[in-house]
Amino acid sequence: MNVTTADGELEAKHRALWALGDYAEIAATIVHPLGPVLVEAVGIGPGDGVLDVAAGTGNVAIPAAAAGARVCAGDLCPELVDQGRRRSAEAGLSIDWTEANAETLPYPDDSFDAVLSCIGVMFAPHHRRAADELLRVTRPGGWIGLISWTPTGFIGQLFATMKPYVPAPPPGTSPPPLWGDEDYLRALLGDRVGDCTCERRELDVYAYADGAEFRDHFKATYGPTISAYRAIAADGERVAALDAEIAALGDRYRTRSSMPWEYLLTVAKKR
Repeated sequence: MNVTTADGELEAKHRALWALGDYAEIAATIVHPLGPVLVEAVGIGPGDGVLDVAAGTGNVAIPAAAAGARVCAGDLCPELVDQGRRRSAEAGLSIDWTEANAETLPYPDDSFDAVLSCIGVMFAPHHRRAADELLRVTRPGGWIGLISWTPTGFIGQLFATMKPYVPAPPPGTSPPPLWGDEDYLRALLGDRVGDCTCERRELDVYAYADGAEFRDHFKATYGPTISAYRAIAADGERVAALDAEIAALGDRYRTRSSMPWEYLLTVAKKR
């Protein structure tokens, strides 16, 4: 694939986006239960060659290595790669960490028994390229396992709420939550996979007493939310409007003691 100047600029923007705030803190306190869910769903075990794509700080890579797999982990953001490397070393686990773009993975064809991504590859801006790369590096008969936020779930609706406040995305890019739409994902993978199962599940998040607490946390720690607020920082009325909309969204989704975040769990076998 030819990488254009525009591609390079977009990659740099995405790398900077995920360096904003403190995604490692979000991963550690909220998203961490999903890694073991994906490892179990794919059936990762001793000796399996596993790649964690858009690995963040290792929420999939670390439990996969703990299950006895031989794990490579890559992420576009070098700060997250460094943190993931430290986390795996502290856990006494051997993981090969690499700075890697999900759209141009630095691995040969048919390299891995399983290629996984948990709330990761969905943020690659060119979905077809990223899906092609997942399939390219998976061996025939190997498995692809994905966890993605759904468009209709809480995080999908957070992105929909922020959309009017941010600049239009570059042509040819697609919204991340589409990876959580079963029909869209099946079309993306196409007939290159068989035995494909998709299941909607919920992650119960107990970290926030109300929508305002969620909003304030994500304004301080989550790259896409920080970026949205930076785009309107000079317009106090728009900042106040976005404040109110995100808090209201959180309140709508909060049920009793938790805030359920819907995701799509996908496991597919490469033909």
